[in-house]
Amino acid sequence: MDDTTYDVRIYKTDVYRGAEVTTYWVRWKVAGAPKPFKEPFRHASQADSFRSKLNTAAKDGKAFSVTTGRPVEWERDKPKEPGPPPVTWYSLTLDYAKAKWKFASPNQRRSIAEALTDTTEVLFAAESPYPRAEVRRALATWAYSARLRGESTPPADLAPVIKWLETGTIAVAALGDPETAGIHARAILDRINSKQDNTRAAPNTAHRKRAVINNLMTYAERERKLITGNPLKSITWTEPRKLKTVDPRCVINPEQARRFLITTGKLNERGKRLKAFFGCMYYAAMRPEEITALRKSNIVSLPEADGEWGEFLLTDSQARSGSRWSDDGKSIRPRRELKHRAEGETRTVPIHPDLVKLLRDHIAEFGYGSGGRIFSLPRGGVVTSTAYLVIFHSARAAAFTDAEAESLVAQRPYDLRHAAVSTWLNATGDPAQVAEWAGHSVNVLMQVYAKCISGRQEAAKRRIYDATRALKAHELPLAPDPEP
Repeated sequence: MDDTTYDVRIYKTDVYRGAEVTTYWVRWKVAGAPKPFKEPFRHASQADSFRSKLNTAAKDGKAFSVTTGRPVEWERDKPKEPGPPPVTWYSLTLDYAKAKWKFASPNQRRSIAEALTDTTEVLFAAESPYPRAEVRRALATWAYSARLRGESTPPADLAPVIKWLETGTIAVAALGDPETAGIHARAILDRINSKQDNTRAAPNTAHRKRAVINNLMTYAERERKLITGNPLKSITWTEPRKLKTVDPRCVINPEQARRFLITTGKLNERGKRLKAFFGCMYYAAMRPEEITALRKSNIVSLPEADGEWGEFLLTDSQARSGSRWSDDGKSIRPRRELKHRAEGETRTVPIHPDLVKLLRDHIAEFGYGSGGRIFSLPRGGVVTSTAYLVIFHSARAAAFTDAEAESLVAQRPYDLRHAAVSTWLNATGDPAQVAEWAGHSVNVLMQVYAKCISGRQEAAKRRIYDATRALKAHELPLAPDPEP
Protein backbone atom coordinates (compact mmCIF):
# COMPACT_ATOMS: atom_id res chain seq x y z
CA MET A 1 0.00 0.00 0.00
CA ASP A 2 1.29 3.45 -0.98
CA ASP A 3 2.02 6.00 1.76
CA THR A 4 0.18 8.76 -0.08
CA THR A 5 -3.11 9.09 -1.93
CA TYR A 6 -5.16 11.64 -3.84
CA ASP A 7 -8.50 10.04 -2.91
CA VAL A 8 -9.84 12.19 -0.10
CA ARG A 9 -13.38 12.79 1.15
CA ILE A 10 -14.19 15.61 3.57
CA TYR A 11 -17.38 15.50 5.65
CA LYS A 12 -19.54 18.19 7.24
CA THR A 13 -18.34 19.50 10.60
CA ASP A 14 -19.89 17.69 13.55
CA VAL A 15 -20.93 19.73 16.53
CA TYR A 16 -20.91 18.17 20.00
CA ARG A 17 -22.57 20.30 22.68
CA GLY A 18 -21.49 19.25 26.13
CA ALA A 19 -22.69 20.49 29.49
CA GLU A 20 -19.95 23.13 29.65
CA VAL A 21 -18.01 23.03 26.38
CA THR A 22 -19.02 22.83 22.73
CA THR A 23 -16.61 20.94 20.45
CA TYR A 24 -16.46 21.20 16.66
CA TRP A 25 -15.12 18.06 14.93
CA VAL A 26 -13.71 18.14 11.40
CA ARG A 27 -13.81 14.64 9.86
CA TRP A 28 -12.31 13.37 6.61
CA LYS A 29 -11.54 10.06 4.97
CA VAL A 30 -8.24 9.21 3.22
CA ALA A 31 -8.21 6.16 0.94
CA GLY A 32 -6.04 3.40 2.35
CA ALA A 33 -6.34 4.57 5.95
CA PRO A 34 -8.09 2.04 8.26
CA LYS A 35 -10.52 4.65 9.61
CA PRO A 36 -11.50 8.31 9.13
CA PHE A 37 -9.45 11.13 10.68
CA LYS A 38 -10.95 13.77 12.92
CA GLU A 39 -9.67 16.95 14.60
CA PRO A 40 -11.43 18.80 17.48
CA PHE A 41 -11.73 22.60 17.80
CA ARG A 42 -13.20 24.83 20.51
CA HIS A 43 -14.56 27.42 18.07
CA ALA A 44 -16.57 27.07 14.87
CA SER A 45 -14.32 29.54 13.03
CA GLN A 46 -11.24 27.42 13.79
CA ALA A 47 -12.99 24.29 12.51
CA ASP A 48 -14.18 26.07 9.35
CA SER A 49 -10.66 27.35 8.63
CA PHE A 50 -9.10 23.91 9.01
CA ARG A 51 -11.81 22.21 6.89
CA SER A 52 -11.39 24.87 4.21
CA LYS A 53 -7.63 24.17 4.01
CA LEU A 54 -8.27 20.46 3.61
CA ASN A 55 -10.78 21.14 0.82
CA THR A 56 -8.38 23.48 -0.98
CA ALA A 57 -5.55 20.92 -0.83
CA ALA A 58 -7.85 18.16 -2.18
CA LYS A 59 -9.18 20.37 -5.04
CA ASP A 60 -5.63 21.38 -5.95
CA GLY A 61 -4.67 17.73 -6.33
CA LYS A 62 -2.28 17.63 -3.39
CA ALA A 63 -1.11 14.26 -2.11
CA PHE A 64 -2.36 13.23 1.33
CA SER A 65 -0.45 11.05 3.78
CA VAL A 66 -2.18 7.78 4.60
CA THR A 67 -0.48 7.79 8.01
CA THR A 68 -1.29 11.33 9.21
CA GLY A 69 -4.25 12.06 6.94
CA ARG A 70 -2.87 15.50 6.15
CA PRO A 71 -1.47 16.94 2.93
CA VAL A 72 2.16 15.84 2.52
CA GLU A 73 3.34 19.42 1.93
CA TRP A 74 1.98 20.40 5.34
CA GLU A 75 4.40 18.00 6.98
CA ARG A 76 7.22 19.26 4.78
CA ASP A 77 6.50 22.89 5.66
CA LYS A 78 5.91 22.16 9.35
CA PRO A 79 8.46 23.94 11.58
CA LYS A 80 11.08 21.58 12.89
CA GLU A 81 11.10 20.75 16.57
CA PRO A 82 13.48 23.11 18.39
CA GLY A 83 16.81 21.56 19.36
CA PRO A 84 18.33 21.71 22.82
CA PRO A 85 19.00 25.24 24.09
CA PRO A 86 22.56 26.52 23.62
CA VAL A 87 24.99 25.94 26.47
CA THR A 88 25.57 29.22 28.29
CA TRP A 89 28.81 30.39 29.85
CA TYR A 90 27.23 30.20 33.32
CA SER A 91 26.13 26.60 32.74
CA LEU A 92 29.62 25.65 31.53
CA THR A 93 31.30 27.18 34.59
CA LEU A 94 28.98 25.29 36.93
CA ASP A 95 29.86 22.01 35.24
CA TYR A 96 33.57 22.85 35.36
CA ALA A 97 33.50 23.76 39.07
CA LYS A 98 31.72 20.48 39.79
CA ALA A 99 34.20 18.45 37.72
CA LYS A 100 37.15 19.99 39.60
CA TRP A 101 35.64 19.78 43.08
CA LYS A 102 36.56 16.20 43.95
CA PHE A 103 40.22 16.55 43.05
CA ALA A 104 40.92 20.07 44.35
CA SER A 105 41.85 21.20 47.84
CA PRO A 106 39.49 23.66 49.59
CA ASN A 107 41.81 26.57 48.81
CA GLN A 108 42.03 25.51 45.16
CA ARG A 109 38.24 25.41 45.00
CA ARG A 110 38.06 28.94 46.35
CA SER A 111 40.71 30.06 43.86
CA ILE A 112 38.75 28.53 40.96
CA ALA A 113 35.59 30.30 42.15
CA GLU A 114 37.40 33.65 42.23
CA ALA A 115 38.61 33.24 38.63
CA LEU A 116 35.19 32.10 37.38
CA THR A 117 33.42 34.96 39.17
CA ASP A 118 35.71 37.57 37.61
CA THR A 119 35.30 36.12 34.13
CA THR A 120 31.53 35.71 34.31
CA GLU A 121 31.24 39.43 35.09
CA VAL A 122 32.29 40.33 31.54
CA LEU A 123 30.30 37.66 29.69
CA PHE A 124 26.74 38.81 30.38
CA ALA A 125 24.40 38.66 27.38
CA ALA A 126 22.78 41.91 28.53
CA GLU A 127 23.28 44.41 31.30
CA SER A 128 22.67 42.86 34.69
CA PRO A 129 19.54 44.08 36.51
CA TYR A 130 21.29 43.41 39.82
CA PRO A 131 24.14 45.30 41.52
CA ARG A 132 27.61 43.99 40.84
CA ALA A 133 28.20 43.11 44.49
CA GLU A 134 25.08 40.92 44.58
CA VAL A 135 26.04 39.05 41.42
CA ARG A 136 29.56 38.43 42.72
CA ARG A 137 28.21 37.22 46.06
CA ALA A 138 25.78 34.84 44.35
CA LEU A 139 28.59 33.36 42.26
CA ALA A 140 31.42 33.29 44.78
CA THR A 141 29.50 32.20 47.88
CA TRP A 142 26.97 29.74 46.47
CA ALA A 143 26.97 28.94 42.74
CA TYR A 144 30.59 27.79 42.49
CA SER A 145 30.51 25.69 45.64
CA ALA A 146 29.57 22.35 44.12
CA ARG A 147 28.70 20.99 47.56
CA LEU A 148 26.30 23.83 48.43
CA ARG A 149 24.69 23.74 45.00
CA GLY A 150 24.13 20.01 45.28
CA GLU A 151 22.77 20.07 48.82
CA SER A 152 20.59 23.19 49.02
CA THR A 153 18.69 25.87 47.18
CA PRO A 154 20.21 29.34 46.97
CA PRO A 155 19.55 31.73 49.88
CA ALA A 156 16.34 33.70 49.45
CA ASP A 157 18.16 36.99 48.84
CA LEU A 158 20.30 35.43 46.10
CA ALA A 159 17.66 33.26 44.41
CA PRO A 160 16.53 35.96 41.91
CA VAL A 161 20.16 36.62 40.93
CA ILE A 162 20.83 32.91 40.40
CA LYS A 163 17.63 32.61 38.33
CA TRP A 164 18.74 35.50 36.12
CA LEU A 165 22.22 34.04 35.67
CA GLU A 166 20.74 30.85 34.19
CA THR A 167 19.95 32.78 31.00
CA GLY A 168 21.94 35.95 31.56
CA THR A 169 25.32 34.97 30.10
CA ILE A 170 26.43 34.49 26.50
CA ALA A 171 26.31 31.17 24.69
CA VAL A 172 29.62 29.32 24.77
CA ALA A 173 29.40 29.08 20.97
CA ALA A 174 30.15 32.82 20.82
CA LEU A 175 33.66 32.03 22.07
CA GLY A 176 34.20 29.94 18.96
CA ASP A 177 32.74 32.46 16.52
CA PRO A 178 35.57 34.25 14.66
CA GLU A 179 33.61 37.50 14.73
CA THR A 180 33.10 37.57 18.50
CA ALA A 181 35.76 35.29 20.01
CA GLY A 182 38.46 37.96 20.05
CA ILE A 183 36.18 40.53 21.69
CA HIS A 184 35.23 38.15 24.48
CA ALA A 185 38.80 36.89 24.91
CA ARG A 186 40.15 40.39 25.38
CA ALA A 187 37.39 41.23 27.87
CA ILE A 188 38.29 38.10 29.86
CA LEU A 189 42.01 38.89 29.94
CA ASP A 190 41.40 42.52 30.84
CA ARG A 191 39.20 41.46 33.75
CA ILE A 192 41.44 38.82 35.32
CA ASN A 193 44.40 41.18 35.10
CA SER A 194 42.52 43.86 37.05
CA LYS A 195 41.18 44.27 40.56
CA GLN A 196 37.56 45.17 41.20
CA ASP A 197 38.51 48.85 41.33
CA ASN A 198 40.08 48.50 37.85
CA THR A 199 43.64 48.94 39.12
CA ARG A 200 46.18 46.42 37.95
CA ALA A 201 46.18 43.06 39.72
CA ALA A 202 49.34 41.49 41.08
CA PRO A 203 51.08 39.51 38.30
CA ASN A 204 51.02 36.28 40.31
CA THR A 205 47.27 36.65 40.95
CA ALA A 206 46.57 37.31 37.27
CA HIS A 207 48.74 34.36 36.27
CA ARG A 208 46.87 32.04 38.65
CA LYS A 209 43.46 33.13 37.32
CA ARG A 210 44.55 32.85 33.71
CA ALA A 211 45.68 29.27 34.38
CA VAL A 212 42.17 28.44 35.64
CA ILE A 213 40.44 29.98 32.60
CA ASN A 214 42.86 28.31 30.18
CA ASN A 215 42.05 24.97 31.81
CA LEU A 216 38.33 25.75 31.52
CA MET A 217 38.72 26.42 27.80
CA THR A 218 40.48 23.08 27.39
CA TYR A 219 37.57 21.44 29.22
CA ALA A 220 35.06 23.17 26.91
CA GLU A 221 37.00 22.08 23.83
CA ARG A 222 38.14 18.53 24.59
CA GLU A 223 35.55 17.18 27.01
CA ARG A 224 32.40 19.11 26.12
CA LYS A 225 33.15 19.65 22.40
CA LEU A 226 31.61 23.13 22.58
CA ILE A 227 34.41 25.13 20.94
CA THR A 228 37.34 24.52 18.64
CA GLY A 229 40.53 25.99 20.01
CA ASN A 230 41.21 28.29 22.94
CA PRO A 231 39.88 31.82 22.22
CA LEU A 232 42.41 33.32 24.65
CA LYS A 233 45.13 32.31 22.20
CA SER A 234 43.39 33.99 19.27
CA ILE A 235 44.53 37.49 20.22
CA THR A 236 47.86 39.16 20.79
CA TRP A 237 48.32 39.63 24.49
CA THR A 238 51.40 40.32 26.61
CA GLU A 239 51.01 38.54 29.91
CA PRO A 240 52.23 40.47 32.95
CA ARG A 241 55.55 39.15 34.12
CA LYS A 242 55.13 36.69 36.95
CA LEU A 243 57.22 37.35 40.06
CA LYS A 244 59.26 34.19 40.53
CA THR A 245 62.06 35.25 42.83
CA VAL A 246 62.21 36.40 46.43
CA ASP A 247 63.50 39.94 46.85
CA PRO A 248 66.63 39.78 49.06
CA ARG A 249 65.52 43.02 50.71
CA CYS A 250 62.67 41.18 52.45
CA VAL A 251 64.98 38.63 54.08
CA ILE A 252 65.44 39.30 57.79
CA ASN A 253 68.95 38.86 59.24
CA PRO A 254 69.70 36.79 62.39
CA GLU A 255 70.01 39.81 64.69
CA GLN A 256 66.72 41.26 63.47
CA ALA A 257 65.04 37.87 63.81
CA ARG A 258 66.15 37.50 67.43
CA ARG A 259 64.89 41.00 68.20
CA PHE A 260 61.56 40.22 66.56
CA LEU A 261 61.05 36.93 68.44
CA ILE A 262 62.00 38.41 71.82
CA THR A 263 59.60 41.32 71.26
CA THR A 264 56.81 38.93 70.21
CA GLY A 265 57.08 37.07 73.51
CA LYS A 266 56.82 40.30 75.49
CA LEU A 267 53.75 41.76 73.76
CA ASN A 268 50.92 39.98 75.59
CA GLU A 269 49.51 36.53 76.34
CA ARG A 270 48.86 35.81 72.70
CA GLY A 271 52.35 36.98 71.78
CA LYS A 272 53.86 34.53 74.28
CA ARG A 273 51.95 31.71 72.63
CA LEU A 274 53.07 32.73 69.13
CA LYS A 275 56.78 33.31 69.81
CA ALA A 276 57.67 29.70 68.99
CA PHE A 277 55.05 29.73 66.19
CA PHE A 278 57.06 32.41 64.34
CA GLY A 279 60.22 30.59 65.39
CA CYS A 280 59.06 27.58 63.36
CA MET A 281 58.84 29.85 60.31
CA TYR A 282 62.27 31.41 60.82
CA TYR A 283 64.28 28.38 61.98
CA ALA A 284 62.43 25.50 60.24
CA ALA A 285 61.09 27.27 57.09
CA MET A 286 57.59 25.98 57.82
CA ARG A 287 54.45 27.33 56.19
CA PRO A 288 51.76 28.78 58.53
CA GLU A 289 49.31 26.00 57.64
CA GLU A 290 51.94 23.39 58.53
CA ILE A 291 52.60 24.98 61.92
CA THR A 292 48.86 25.16 62.64
CA ALA A 293 48.63 21.40 62.04
CA LEU A 294 51.60 20.52 64.32
CA ARG A 295 50.87 17.87 66.93
CA LYS A 296 52.96 16.18 69.59
CA SER A 297 53.14 13.19 67.22
CA ASN A 298 55.02 15.32 64.66
CA ILE A 299 58.00 15.74 67.00
CA VAL A 300 60.51 12.98 66.29
CA SER A 301 63.08 14.37 68.71
CA LEU A 302 63.35 17.41 70.97
CA PRO A 303 66.63 17.16 72.94
CA GLU A 304 66.88 18.29 76.53
CA ALA A 305 70.46 19.53 76.17
CA ASP A 306 71.22 22.95 74.73
CA GLY A 307 72.93 23.17 71.36
CA GLU A 308 71.49 19.94 69.95
CA TRP A 309 69.25 19.55 66.89
CA GLY A 310 65.78 18.06 66.94
CA GLU A 311 63.54 16.83 64.14
CA PHE A 312 59.97 17.20 62.88
CA LEU A 313 58.11 14.70 60.71
CA LEU A 314 55.41 16.72 58.97
CA THR A 315 52.36 14.75 57.88
CA ASP A 316 49.65 17.26 56.96
CA SER A 317 48.61 20.91 56.92
CA GLN A 318 45.57 22.97 57.89
CA ALA A 319 45.08 25.95 55.61
CA ARG A 320 42.07 28.16 56.21
CA SER A 321 39.64 27.92 53.30
CA GLY A 322 36.17 28.49 54.73
CA SER A 323 33.43 25.95 55.36
CA ARG A 324 31.69 26.47 52.00
CA TRP A 325 34.72 24.98 50.23
CA SER A 326 35.11 21.94 52.48
CA ASP A 327 33.61 18.53 51.80
CA ASP A 328 31.54 18.38 54.97
CA GLY A 329 30.49 22.03 55.12
CA LYS A 330 31.75 22.31 58.70
CA SER A 331 35.55 22.29 58.64
CA ILE A 332 37.04 25.76 58.27
CA ARG A 333 40.57 24.31 58.34
CA PRO A 334 40.31 20.74 57.04
CA ARG A 335 43.42 18.60 57.46
CA ARG A 336 45.01 18.03 54.07
CA GLU A 337 48.16 16.55 52.59
CA LEU A 338 51.31 18.67 52.58
CA LYS A 339 51.66 21.20 49.78
CA HIS A 340 53.20 19.69 46.61
CA ARG A 341 52.97 16.21 48.20
CA ALA A 342 50.75 13.22 47.57
CA GLU A 343 48.25 12.13 50.21
CA GLY A 344 50.08 10.28 52.96
CA GLU A 345 53.52 11.59 51.97
CA THR A 346 55.63 13.11 54.76
CA ARG A 347 58.51 15.58 55.06
CA THR A 348 61.37 15.66 57.52
CA VAL A 349 62.49 19.06 58.82
CA PRO A 350 65.42 19.72 61.18
CA ILE A 351 64.73 21.66 64.38
CA HIS A 352 67.47 24.26 64.93
CA PRO A 353 68.91 24.25 68.50
CA ASP A 354 67.47 27.73 69.10
CA LEU A 355 64.05 26.49 68.01
CA VAL A 356 64.45 23.42 70.25
CA LYS A 357 64.71 25.77 73.23
CA LEU A 358 61.76 27.89 72.05
CA LEU A 359 59.59 24.79 71.71
CA ARG A 360 60.64 23.34 75.06
CA ASP A 361 59.85 26.61 76.82
CA HIS A 362 56.53 26.85 74.97
CA ILE A 363 55.45 23.31 75.86
CA ALA A 364 56.57 23.75 79.47
CA GLU A 365 54.44 26.88 79.87
CA PHE A 366 51.36 26.05 77.79
CA GLY A 367 51.40 22.26 77.39
CA TYR A 368 49.61 20.54 74.53
CA GLY A 369 46.18 21.49 73.30
CA SER A 370 43.30 19.30 72.14
CA GLY A 371 44.52 16.28 70.19
CA GLY A 372 48.13 17.05 71.07
CA ARG A 373 48.08 20.37 69.24
CA ILE A 374 51.27 22.36 69.90
CA PHE A 375 49.93 25.84 69.16
CA SER A 376 46.56 27.24 70.20
CA LEU A 377 45.06 30.53 71.31
CA PRO A 378 44.51 31.44 75.00
CA ARG A 379 41.01 29.94 75.01
CA GLY A 380 42.13 26.80 73.20
CA GLY A 381 41.10 27.82 69.68
CA VAL A 382 43.06 27.15 66.51
CA VAL A 383 45.62 29.80 65.58
CA THR A 384 43.99 31.73 62.74
CA SER A 385 45.68 33.98 60.19
CA THR A 386 43.86 36.95 61.70
CA ALA A 387 45.28 36.16 65.14
CA TYR A 388 48.91 35.75 64.11
CA LEU A 389 48.87 38.68 61.67
CA VAL A 390 47.90 41.12 64.43
CA ILE A 391 50.77 39.89 66.62
CA PHE A 392 53.23 39.83 63.73
CA HIS A 393 52.69 43.44 62.73
CA SER A 394 52.65 44.65 66.34
CA ALA A 395 55.94 42.88 67.08
CA ARG A 396 57.54 44.14 63.86
CA ALA A 397 56.63 47.73 64.66
CA ALA A 398 57.96 47.43 68.21
CA ALA A 399 61.15 45.51 67.41
CA PHE A 400 62.39 47.39 64.33
CA THR A 401 63.95 50.81 64.02
CA ASP A 402 62.08 53.40 61.98
CA ALA A 403 64.33 52.73 58.98
CA GLU A 404 63.81 48.97 59.27
CA ALA A 405 60.06 49.35 59.69
CA GLU A 406 59.85 51.43 56.51
CA SER A 407 61.95 48.93 54.54
CA LEU A 408 60.86 45.67 52.90
CA VAL A 409 62.37 43.54 55.68
CA ALA A 410 59.90 40.92 56.93
CA GLN A 411 56.78 42.75 55.79
CA ARG A 412 54.85 39.46 55.82
CA PRO A 413 55.08 36.39 58.08
CA TYR A 414 56.02 34.33 55.02
CA ASP A 415 59.23 36.38 54.76
CA LEU A 416 60.44 34.52 57.86
CA ARG A 417 60.27 31.28 55.86
CA HIS A 418 62.14 32.97 53.00
CA ALA A 419 64.87 33.94 55.46
CA ALA A 420 65.21 30.34 56.66
CA VAL A 421 65.51 28.87 53.17
CA SER A 422 67.98 31.59 52.12
CA THR A 423 70.11 30.87 55.19
CA TRP A 424 70.10 27.14 54.51
CA LEU A 425 71.12 27.64 50.90
CA ASN A 426 73.97 29.98 51.71
CA ALA A 427 75.22 27.89 54.63
CA THR A 428 75.06 24.44 53.01
CA GLY A 429 75.45 25.02 49.28
CA ASP A 430 73.26 21.92 48.91
CA PRO A 431 70.08 22.79 46.94
CA ALA A 432 68.82 19.20 46.91
CA GLN A 433 68.85 18.90 50.69
CA VAL A 434 67.38 22.35 51.21
CA ALA A 435 64.61 21.64 48.68
CA GLU A 436 63.73 18.46 50.57
CA TRP A 437 63.51 20.26 53.91
CA ALA A 438 61.55 23.20 52.47
CA GLY A 439 59.09 21.11 50.45
CA HIS A 440 60.12 22.40 47.01
CA SER A 441 61.59 20.89 43.88
CA VAL A 442 65.22 21.86 43.28
CA ASN A 443 64.24 23.72 40.11
CA VAL A 444 61.60 25.85 41.86
CA LEU A 445 63.90 26.44 44.81
CA MET A 446 66.68 27.82 42.62
CA GLN A 447 64.26 30.02 40.71
CA VAL A 448 62.55 31.45 43.78
CA TYR A 449 65.68 32.03 45.84
CA ALA A 450 68.17 32.79 43.07
CA LYS A 451 68.70 36.38 44.22
CA CYS A 452 69.13 35.40 47.87
CA ILE A 453 72.23 33.24 47.44
CA SER A 454 75.07 35.48 48.57
CA GLY A 455 78.63 35.34 47.30
CA ARG A 456 77.76 34.24 43.79
CA GLN A 457 78.29 37.66 42.24
CA GLU A 458 81.74 38.08 43.76
CA ALA A 459 82.75 34.58 42.72
CA ALA A 460 81.57 35.27 39.16
CA LYS A 461 83.55 38.53 39.06
CA ARG A 462 86.69 36.71 40.17
CA ARG A 463 86.28 34.11 37.45
CA ILE A 464 85.77 36.80 34.81
CA TYR A 465 88.82 38.66 36.03
CA ASP A 466 90.92 35.50 35.97
CA ALA A 467 89.80 34.77 32.43
CA THR A 468 90.64 38.24 31.11
CA ARG A 469 93.56 39.39 33.29
CA ALA A 470 96.81 40.53 31.67
CA LEU A 471 99.62 38.04 31.25
CA LYS A 472 102.00 37.87 34.18
CA ALA A 473 105.42 39.47 33.81
CA HIS A 474 107.27 36.20 33.28
CA GLU A 475 104.83 35.31 30.47
CA LEU A 476 105.59 38.47 28.44
CA PRO A 477 107.95 38.07 25.43
CA LEU A 478 111.53 39.19 26.10
CA ALA A 479 112.53 42.55 24.65
CA PRO A 480 115.54 42.51 22.23
CA ASP A 481 118.93 43.53 23.61
CA PRO A 482 119.87 47.15 22.82
CA GLU A 483 122.46 47.62 20.08
CA PRO A 484 125.99 48.62 21.27
